[in-house]
Amino acid sequence: MSQKTLTERSTEGAAAPDGASSKKWWILAVIALAQLMVVLDATIVNIALPSAQADLGFSDGNRQWIVTAYALAFASLLLLGGRIADLFGRKPAFLIGIVGFAAVSALGGAATNFEMLVTARALQGAFGALLAPAALSLLNTTFTDARERAKAFSVYGAIAGAGGAVGLLLGGVLTDAFDWRWTLYVNVVIAVVAFAGGWVLLSNKRADSNAKLDVPGTVLVAAGLFSVVYGFSNAETHDWGSPATWGFLIAGGVLLAAFTWWQTRAAHPLLPLRILLDRNRAASFLAVLISGAGMFGVFLFLTYYLQLNLGFSPTKTGVAFLPMVAALMVTAQVGTTMLVPRIGPKAVIPLGFAIAGVGMAWLTGIGVGSSYTSTVLPQLIVTGIGLGLVMPPAMQLATGGVRAEDAGVASATVNAMQQVGGSIGTALLNTLAASAAADYLAGKNPADKLVRAQATIESYTTAFWWSAGFFAAGALIAGLLYRRGVQEQDADAAPVVHM
Repeated sequence: MSQKTLTERSTEGAAAPDGASSKKWWILAVIALAQLMVVLDATIVNIALPSAQADLGFSDGNRQWIVTAYALAFASLLLLGGRIADLFGRKPAFLIGIVGFAAVSALGGAATNFEMLVTARALQGAFGALLAPAALSLLNTTFTDARERAKAFSVYGAIAGAGGAVGLLLGGVLTDAFDWRWTLYVNVVIAVVAFAGGWVLLSNKRADSNAKLDVPGTVLVAAGLFSVVYGFSNAETHDWGSPATWGFLIAGGVLLAAFTWWQTRAAHPLLPLRILLDRNRAASFLAVLISGAGMFGVFLFLTYYLQLNLGFSPTKTGVAFLPMVAALMVTAQVGTTMLVPRIGPKAVIPLGFAIAGVGMAWLTGIGVGSSYTSTVLPQLIVTGIGLGLVMPPAMQLATGGVRAEDAGVASATVNAMQQVGGSIGTALLNTLAASAAADYLAGKNPADKLVRAQATIESYTTAFWWSAGFFAAGALIAGLLYRRGVQEQDADAAPVVHM
């Protein structure tokens, strides 16, 4: 090891100059803002969909593609976006991602028909796939001091976990106050601030100037992830017996298996398997996948319940999720800065899953005439407490200790796990909920309003029970996979990238 490297590492833990330390936290603000833009766009359009549908005149069958187009492009291109950031520089990837995301958001806001809107949403997903891993890898390489890094990831993880609820709130406010188009135009405003901050504060560094893009691996993983997400999405509008559903799911599995095989042969693998072989990191990837699947039970079906059964407006629905967001942000700080550094993830993350599971099981007590204060609010807070102990620590552990040249693709894998988990959760829970409602209506009069209302309650509670089951499985898997004790960082694993 060179004397220069030794000097850098020996001084790394020392107190940084005030200017340098201040710059780090400004960088965190810029990264967090960009990440918020990407995460909230997965849900901000949801509340505005009825207004957009009435304005543009597309069918109920086409409505889901406004959401699915974003998920398909985002999930299938994430690993490519992460590798581009590693190979060509994280600052240009970050800035190009922001500009592109803003431009296609403006295109979607100006849409005059369904085709224009769905194209804009797919392009949003593509630019988001470049922006999200670049943002997370910048965070990973900017904060190298253990305590600062824990604080930074608690903020980032809280945004990733709560961004969906923030999207629901912001979508409701913008739709009520202005027009559905502002759920897309708002990204332009956010992007201007994030771009200016990134241009001034970030410096560029290519992680590996000799590496090349793994084209076969890129094609295999993009096609595989697309097939998996499309297969689950197709199950929402058709059924699990549809050839388009199981055909794409099988094709996706085969393509991803081929991708894994190819990564052991490629000279410059898109996803070096050394990233997945660390036991704590693999457990963290699975924790993010499972929490992404279960969270949709909270956001999607509780949104339906609050608006359709309790009569909440879009804005009031968004506000109703804020206590959960607050609880999540508090426990995100406690989990990443206090609990995991002291006792390790093996106790903290399974505990978080268990608490979130209790919250979801408790939510199954809702009824046609229930009160938000007594039947929804306490359960939301409990669920938020649990998710705050899962999402931020898992994201931190999933990207910690990787080589600098792998930071982008490790970050992309985290995002891919969350997105694929959300897609699986949405499709599975929607199908199970619809089946529960149909079973309840069997033999009853569907014209009776009370019967129909109770059928919707059955569908919601079924989804909540399954979400609780996801979290229970997460607790078991995390408890088995995580190593005991506090994880020690390998000093040679993540060289400092000075910003």
